[in-house]
Amino acid sequence: MAEINREHKARLFTFLFGEEDHKEWTLSLYNAVNGTNHTDPSNIEFTTIEDAVYMGMKNDVSFLLCQVMNVYEQQSTYNPNMPVRQLMYAAKLYNKYISQRKLNIYGKKVVRLPIPRLVVFYNGTEGEEDQVLRLSDSFAPEGDLEKADIEVRVRMIDINYGKNKELMSVCQPLKEYAWLVGQIRENRQSMEIEQAVDKAIQDMPENFEIREFLIGHRAEVKDLCITEYNEAETMQMVREEGREEGREEGDLRRAIKTASNMLKDGEPIDKIARVLEFPPEMILSWVGKS
Repeated sequence: MAEINREHKARLFTFLFGEEDHKEWTLSLYNAVNGTNHTDPSNIEFTTIEDAVYMGMKNDVSFLLCQVMNVYEQQSTYNPNMPVRQLMYAAKLYNKYISQRKLNIYGKKVVRLPIPRLVVFYNGTEGEEDQVLRLSDSFAPEGDLEKADIEVRVRMIDINYGKNKELMSVCQPLKEYAWLVGQIRENRQSMEIEQAVDKAIQDMPENFEIREFLIGHRAEVKDLCITEYNEAETMQMVREEGREEGREEGDLRRAIKTASNMLKDGEPIDKIARVLEFPPEMILSWVGKS
């Protein structure tokens, strides 16, 4: 069995749908999202950004298939800023694509690039519906949006268990992943997160495709689930505190204090940046001044 790369694999979603060992699950997800029926998983070329932290964030899953650049992110909290983040990911991925294929973007011939498909798989509890997030929503409201030369559209899909049933029926591994997340949340109401994850894996139906994989990597999968759950819980707590204070200055002071405490606890800077939604260089500047 494959080993989880602990340096990069921060999410269970990434390990399920972004690994060479089970490209068939990735292909199933692609077919469900795009309404296609491709059958050869070997045509998938993973391009996930793993080698370095880029702007404090790591790409969850990206891959090339049939001249389509698929950039997939899983989010357990609603984030309207995904278009700008996906734009950053796409820029780095295109740069890598051009470099690897030695394409000349300074010549007179048009360089052919794969078509971008940007998707966020949302399984939060904030009641958000399927929607298309647009970069233009972030532009200064006093500006003339019609003159903007850049637009980015990100399709956000609700993958909470019981939602998007047609999509789930096409991609069984996604349905099973949604079931697992739902069970952990339900169990969490009456037990600690460690026990909630254990019980969810234990109660998983025997005919689930991902069951054997999860049991085979039980300790690692448990760690991934706990880490992600705690991150979402921390982020929600920070946001709720911010709403209660209602002052930008207070929010910043609280973010600086939270960052300092997380660093003291040994948390990596990329995780802190993801939780607080600030660039890592800004967080490092706070610590340097404190």
